[in-house]
Amino acid sequence: MTVTSQPDQHHSADAPDLARLLRPVVRESSVSEVAKRLLDHLSAGDIRPGTRLPAERQLAEALGVARSSVRGALSALDVLGIVEIRPGSGSYVREGTSEFLPRAINWGLMLGQRRTQDLVEVRTYMEGVSARLAAERASDADVTLLERHLQHMREAGGDVTAFIDADIAFHLETARIAGNTVLSDILHSIRALLQVWMERVSDIEGTVSGTLCEHDAVLAAIRARDPEAADRAMAEHMRMASARLRASVDSGF
Repeated sequence: MTVTSQPDQHHSADAPDLARLLRPVVRESSVSEVAKRLLDHLSAGDIRPGTRLPAERQLAEALGVARSSVRGALSALDVLGIVEIRPGSGSYVREGTSEFLPRAINWGLMLGQRRTQDLVEVRTYMEGVSARLAAERASDADVTLLERHLQHMREAGGDVTAFIDADIAFHLETARIAGNTVLSDILHSIRALLQVWMERVSDIEGTVSGTLCEHDAVLAAIRARDPEAADRAMAEHMRMASARLRASVDSGF
């Protein structure tokens, strides 16, 4: 399906400069390479939701690829719900940034996107700080809440959604206990990353048992009010979780 650049009466947020931002795809073109390049600009905030993308011809010229590669990339992003293709009007970035982030992260994982690796790296550091501060500041009531979230993880059984929800709740509760509003806000803002991360690794053998064991160690350190141990336990959890994530990407899950 060829996408034209005719104006749309309902959207005036065009992206006339996007073609200038794009650099030619160096190696042999492919749908995934073009999609990755477009996603880089989408997730970097170069294009706002509702923005109309340049026409296929413009994108193909800017990237130095065939229009068929651009068309395939746009179709893939349309399937993922990131781009909406409107026959006779053009391709638009979908509204709803809160729903866009999980899709962007998931697509980035499939493509090995550097931005996703950076997010994982930042999360690892912040989770360690969160656990350390939580161990210093947790009350008995706070520890009880963490125990409850861990118990919900154990009781989830084969319910992957319930397990993921309890896992995320444990981490966000730890951030709240840490008592640093900036840290808590940042971890809440990347909640989508935590969800996509867990969804990606849920089929990896040993994920549930390993995750439970690692959370047990974090909880034990916080319960003991041992900041150093809490930091180490969370660092180990992040190391193992990152390994599971890499295994998921490498295996194509």
